[in-house]
Amino acid sequence: MITRVGSSARALSRTCPLSSVAAAMTLLAPLGALAQTATLQETVVTATRVEQPLSELVSDVSVIDRQAIENSGATGVADLLARLPGVQISRNGGIGNTTSVFLRGAETRFTAVYLDGVRIDSQSTGGAAWESLPLGQIDRIEVLRGPAAAVYGSDAIGGVVQLFTRRGEDGISPTVSVGAGSRGLRDAQVGLSGKSGAFDYSLGAGYTTTRGFDVRTPNINHNPDDDLYRASSANVRLGWQINAQHRIEATVLESETTSGYDATSGTGYRLANATDDRNLYHLRTAGLSWTAQWTEHWKTLLQVTDSNSRYETTSARIAAGYAGYPSTTYITDTQLRGYLLQAEGKYGPHRFTAALERREDELLNPSLTDWRKTLNRDRAQDALALGYGFHQGAHTVQLNVRHDDDSEFGGKTTGSASYGYEFVKNWRVTAAAGTAFRAPTLYQRFSEYGDASLKPETGRNAEVGVRYGDGRTNASLVVYENRVRNLIVFSSTSTSCASLFGCYASVGRAVYQGATLAADHRFGDHFTLRGSIDVQDPKDSETGRQLPRRAKRYATFGGDWTQGIWTVGAEVQLASRRFDDTANKIVLAGYGLLNLYGSVQLRPDLRLVARLDNATDKNYVLANNYATAGRTAYVGLKWTPR
Repeated sequence: MITRVGSSARALSRTCPLSSVAAAMTLLAPLGALAQTATLQETVVTATRVEQPLSELVSDVSVIDRQAIENSGATGVADLLARLPGVQISRNGGIGNTTSVFLRGAETRFTAVYLDGVRIDSQSTGGAAWESLPLGQIDRIEVLRGPAAAVYGSDAIGGVVQLFTRRGEDGISPTVSVGAGSRGLRDAQVGLSGKSGAFDYSLGAGYTTTRGFDVRTPNINHNPDDDLYRASSANVRLGWQINAQHRIEATVLESETTSGYDATSGTGYRLANATDDRNLYHLRTAGLSWTAQWTEHWKTLLQVTDSNSRYETTSARIAAGYAGYPSTTYITDTQLRGYLLQAEGKYGPHRFTAALERREDELLNPSLTDWRKTLNRDRAQDALALGYGFHQGAHTVQLNVRHDDDSEFGGKTTGSASYGYEFVKNWRVTAAAGTAFRAPTLYQRFSEYGDASLKPETGRNAEVGVRYGDGRTNASLVVYENRVRNLIVFSSTSTSCASLFGCYASVGRAVYQGATLAADHRFGDHFTLRGSIDVQDPKDSETGRQLPRRAKRYATFGGDWTQGIWTVGAEVQLASRRFDDTANKIVLAGYGLLNLYGSVQLRPDLRLVARLDNATDKNYVLANNYATAGRTAYVGLKWTPR
């Protein structure tokens, strides 16, 4: 199930290629928000960093559970998120290649990403490496749209994405799934979870491989081979309920990914002496937490986390059919440690939170040609965060303030305030405002292209919304504007650094404004319709031009039907034209994709699933000179003994 809480939208503009479906969305609008079949008892943690019922939520949040992940047939986390309101992606070729996720049009580095509470980030480019996140190990996803720096600190200018692995429950639950698809796709996932007395456990492992396709378009000089993709991952999550008041939990995850990307060459490629270029990603996360319910009203969380994100590129000559030894061409390695002590108090309709947090970042970016240019730097941030929430009757209030002290650039204070009011039964209006920031990465400050005087990027956001929900029919509309100053850009005309190619500079400004309309309705017990339309204007405030690789209008529509052991469904993804460059001269055409899926429960413990993505074999691109997969089929079996 995908649960949509508090959405966004604005009227469609005239030249949108989505206009052909505008009338359909108008009909859907009174029917509800994207997949709202959850009960009001479901809780989320991303909005305020503590468990909070959906009925008390003011923030714009979507929740994706394991069933929705499996039904989606998506092969990557970013592909799954792209089907949510307010989310767009771009990718340099096929899965496993450099991927960007834009929440409400904001830069990909403006989304804070957590896996089982462990922060994932890169001190090189900034932001998580989406292509390294193993969807097969994920059990639940929460997406918060809108700034959240007053809760999470640096980076959450555009929003927050939280990923969770499975937690063991009573009994023993093994799972095995295997699948095959187009272009030699092979996929296998195994898992074992359970609970015995005070101990619960969950283990999982997966492997995916495909020969892929040529990720470069024919008009550019490159090695015209198929660009493979291989990914392996494993995770362990262990819990010990010491007694009714105390719980200790440990999580570990490892992921290894290899993909081809085809660097270009000005001298030309010859098949007899071509170059095979590879991306190599390694992600490791680990966390240890202790939750204590000291009294009926107060509880605490103590958490220690560690993550390592390593990216490496290699290149090998392929001469006379022989693969030479690959040589490393680039390495970046980010180590991130976190320490969190959080307290929560609840007294009737009042909720108080306080947190002390420390974050330590270290970047190793070795020079492969001159050791004197190797970058090995670290920094730390210490923070104090306070929150207050109130929910009673028709009124909901949430206030947060946080101060971060960075060892490099000093202090930064952020705050947020939101209010919700149920003016009639099932109808609710919301309003929110907040500030946010992102500290420059160590690479942006101290590399050969860096500037140590860079300032943090800062954002100011305001939004209003209205939502209707009665359990079967839901709808939501939110209009927002997020203004960012000190936007860090790479300037080839910079005179403040030694590099002849230019340097990073805090000279940009951007505005991300728009709206999302989302709807969902369940007809009886068998048929569901859902849809969302986003209209936005992400632009450079200095030039007035549209920001690269983001469409001003995009939409998703879907429906599924279940009868007995059968489930069938379809979804449509639509996007208007985009630009690949800041000058808005390289146009990426709009596109529409049709995906079909179905499943049948062969036995109580055996399910067959099938999916056909891009069923019409649409030729489209998400980045200039990079191809996308055509029609792709997948068939899989999942065995879950009971």
